[in-house]
Amino acid sequence: MLSGDNQTVAEAIGTQIGIDETRAPLLPDGKVKMLKTLSESGGVAMVGDGVNDAPALAAASVGIAMGGTGSDVALETADLVLMSEGLRRLPFAVELSRVATTTIKQNMAIALGVSALLIVATIFNLVQISSAVVLHEGSTLLVLFNGLRLIKFRGSEGNRA
Repeated sequence: MLSGDNQTVAEAIGTQIGIDETRAPLLPDGKVKMLKTLSESGGVAMVGDGVNDAPALAAASVGIAMGGTGSDVALETADLVLMSEGLRRLPFAVELSRVATTTIKQNMAIALGVSALLIVATIFNLVQISSAVVLHEGSTLLVLFNGLRLIKFRGSEGNRA
């Protein structure tokens, strides 16, 4: 955990939320330097809520702002904003983003695959252009309904955001 507070406060909060390693007190540039060091071994997510966290939110692979208490600068800089207080919804947000990414990839494969197939079929006169248009619109509906499945996403815990 990277904190602008003193080390004692940072360690107490870290203990409460199950974080073993804390670094404090850090100014915004210190947080950015730490994130760059940590990101050398892979992607790094940063959770913050204040003006002092904005540079680190921008430097992180994924910046997550706490929406209820966050400053406007942190909310504008972050990639993701948690609107509820606390980090309880973070696992749901991560799971939803993974499912949404998979759905986007599926939709791209469906849309491009059907389009390519219909172009080739039309060129070789296997399908008339009017039928190809109807089939293409059908694939568009398939992509739409596949994306709409995300509305009912509950996550592994069975609750919604």
